[in-house]
Amino acid sequence: MSQIAFLLNGAPVRVSDEAPTRTLLDWLRETRGLTGTKEGCNEGDCGACTVMVTDAQGSRALNACILFLPQLDGKAVRTVEGISGPQGQPHPVQRAMIDHHGSQCGFCTPGFIVSMATAHLNGATDHDDQLAGNLCRCTGYAPIIRAAQAAESAPVPDWIATDRDFNLALILREGDAEGRGVSEPTQHGFRPRNSDDLAAWYLANPEATLIAGATDVGLWVTKQLRDLSQVAFLSGIEDLQHIEDQGDTLRIGAGVTIADLRSALAPRFPSFGELLRRYSSEQVRNAATIGGNIANGSPIGDGPPALIALGATLHLRRGEARRQMPLEDFFLEYRKQDRLPGEFVEAVTIPAAAPNLRCYKLSKRFDQDISAVCGCFNLTVTDGTITDARIAFGGMAGTPKRAAAVEAALLGKPMTPDTAQQAAALMAQDFSPLSDMRASSAYRLTTAQNMLRRYVHDLDGIQTSVLEVRA
Repeated sequence: MSQIAFLLNGAPVRVSDEAPTRTLLDWLRETRGLTGTKEGCNEGDCGACTVMVTDAQGSRALNACILFLPQLDGKAVRTVEGISGPQGQPHPVQRAMIDHHGSQCGFCTPGFIVSMATAHLNGATDHDDQLAGNLCRCTGYAPIIRAAQAAESAPVPDWIATDRDFNLALILREGDAEGRGVSEPTQHGFRPRNSDDLAAWYLANPEATLIAGATDVGLWVTKQLRDLSQVAFLSGIEDLQHIEDQGDTLRIGAGVTIADLRSALAPRFPSFGELLRRYSSEQVRNAATIGGNIANGSPIGDGPPALIALGATLHLRRGEARRQMPLEDFFLEYRKQDRLPGEFVEAVTIPAAAPNLRCYKLSKRFDQDISAVCGCFNLTVTDGTITDARIAFGGMAGTPKRAAAVEAALLGKPMTPDTAQQAAALMAQDFSPLSDMRASSAYRLTTAQNMLRRYVHDLDGIQTSVLEVRA
């Protein structure tokens, strides 16, 4: 019988009798009695359930409420109970939170502690980003940020550092490793070891649900209470988790997380990197994959508009058959994609450089919010004349979509504010956006037009970011 094995607060555990979609949060609280990990939103937004997960790639903060037990196989997990030492010694971030009065009601505090301890372990000092996925309604963030800053120089406690030295033999020391790494369906779901195993199994089970980071599928279980009878967990497929530099292009595996994608692309495409910084929260970026972001087909996903503006090529696989297409052709209509039964996203290829790419995200909150409009612009300007134009939007139609009429109006024209003004008027030909809780149709259309005007100023070296403009 295949089992799930991992370290929990430094001790090996083995799980053999849980459903594949049993969340770590529920298991911790109901089976292990570790109630420090809280249930707040149960959808990955508030961070009250944050845990630290360590594997060969490092340590990450993740949301336990949308993390399924099979995703933890072979890893080390620490809850807030494991952040302090074995004799109750406080972690530096815990001591700092006390000293700086960073807690009032305390409900959110365990999640903050785990996020802060993970950042401390990784040497991350961008505290606003690291803690954007942790919601506090009463203390206010100032004392929490001060606590994080105060703990920066403290050494990492030995009991935390040891998680990075764990190995599978330690996890399995109470039993043998028979069947470990073999791609066979079990009651814990199918866990393929490589993309070849996935391709063969998915072709034979095309109705199954593929789970990469579970940042979307997790809500199917926790909010929609759906029973997912057949599931495959993709987090163990290492050959889908690489970014290959192919000279003029970059091939990005579908299993690359948003966090890793941001690290790799921000130096090449700063504006795209900034967009990915605002992709949900640290916990979600650490789990969500670019392949899932594409295959989900959401009209408000932030990845596809930037990739479409870059002229991305999508790579699909079905069994041994592979095909590719321009990414914009993949999205047919709302929640419908050009994907055959048993076919999955394998990779996406983008140019290695695009100096004029700019991405603008408009949302009600700066951090961890869904876009009302996401606009991405990539124009080629030769001797002052626009010779190529790729403009893509999210939130403006039932799919991520290019602004074809606007692009055509820009070609052959000088790169000036007047050109942008005239072309922006054609946005209404390209889009008829809906009105919903995030924005009205008229607001979306107006702000999309303004993004084009902003883009011209941006390329002209005029500061347009509200984070940088000073009165």
